[in-house]
Amino acid sequence: MGSRRKAREIALQALYQVESTGEHVEQALSHFGESFELSEGAKDFSWTLVRGVLSRSEEIDAHIQAVTSNWKVDRLSRIDLSAIRIAVYELLATPELPVEIVIDEAVEIARKYGTADSAKFVNGVLDPIAKRIRSADSLRN
Repeated sequence: MGSRRKAREIALQALYQVESTGEHVEQALSHFGESFELSEGAKDFSWTLVRGVLSRSEEIDAHIQAVTSNWKVDRLSRIDLSAIRIAVYELLATPELPVEIVIDEAVEIARKYGTADSAKFVNGVLDPIAKRIRSADSLRN
């Protein structure tokens, strides 16, 4: 497994912990930094993802809500939601990153940590979000 995948997995776990326990993000990041061996680059990337998701949570959740009209964001599985939020953040923050990589990474992480249906659900949510975000990006350029 690559260091960026591992960083995404750690970010998912940290977001899950913050969401589940209400623990302060910096405390959670410190805990995860002590618990896992990560290169500095992977650690920095993971922390960037967590802080980015949390700082843009309203914008990210609006994108999710727009394509999950029959589901409220707070009713989604925390694992699935965390994987989707990370991917949406990456789509927003790194327009040069290919959509296929963003979605594939989220699907694989959901497959590993979620339920039997998580990978399909995450893919189904992210595909229209990616199209909306990248379409908006192309209109701005």
